[in-house]
Amino acid sequence: MEIILNAEAGILVKSHKSAFSEKNRVRELLLAKADLYNNLSFIKSDPIQIPRRFSRKEDIEISAFLAAVIAWGQRTTIINSANRLMMWMDQSPYEFVMNFGERDLKPFEKFVHRTFNGDDCLAFLHALKRIYQCEGGLETLFQTSLKGEKTNPGRGLSRFKASFFSGDHLHRTRKHLPDPLQGSAAKRMNMYLRWMVRKDAAGVDFGIWKTINPAILYIPLDVHTARVARKLGMLKRKQNDWKAVMELTRNLRKVDPADPARLDFALFGLGAFEKF
Repeated sequence: MEIILNAEAGILVKSHKSAFSEKNRVRELLLAKADLYNNLSFIKSDPIQIPRRFSRKEDIEISAFLAAVIAWGQRTTIINSANRLMMWMDQSPYEFVMNFGERDLKPFEKFVHRTFNGDDCLAFLHALKRIYQCEGGLETLFQTSLKGEKTNPGRGLSRFKASFFSGDHLHRTRKHLPDPLQGSAAKRMNMYLRWMVRKDAAGVDFGIWKTINPAILYIPLDVHTARVARKLGMLKRKQNDWKAVMELTRNLRKVDPADPARLDFALFGLGAFEKF
């Protein structure tokens, strides 16, 4: 592969067997594509549009968390399902979580998004109520869980899951939060953390959580980012698991040590929109 400059797109890639050995050119490609896709037009087809309608911190983080939890499958279906949840919460997720009674939960009993069903939905709502009433909210729980895990936040995400499910719930509901210690790539939780923690002038991510350093964030790995990363020589591992997340993020930190998750825009954009 050979990487060449282009006035319109910044940098394009054409075939030549030696390009991926040239680390500086790969770095230029990633940075250029991150700038290209990290813009507000990205929001139009992304679940991040759900929390975008809110201004209150707690509304943003709760709506974003629920949207991230169900963020698998077709984007249109994800957005429609998340919109249904917001409608049943009267477009005030924080007030709903803090004050709902059993009668208010009736609509949620019939919620279905792929394998996330009504029982799962009720368990998540009760857990969120406990977390906001008794444990300081999602930011506090994530910050406490991730504390001291600069080299492997996977342990922190595992602790978050254990804390989240410390109340009553069906065992099957546990599968809807990832556990990197069991190998999960934790794509949706890493995406959620990117939304909440990182902030820049582009304005896509919220950056409302100041207690977590964006330098410790890990890449939200999916089929698009993994495929592109392997083509660029940034990822050798064949499985899309937590070890792959660690390997890829470690290499992305060489490009941007302070904000490695920013490069998610480059990898995802190349894979999803350019079919790289």
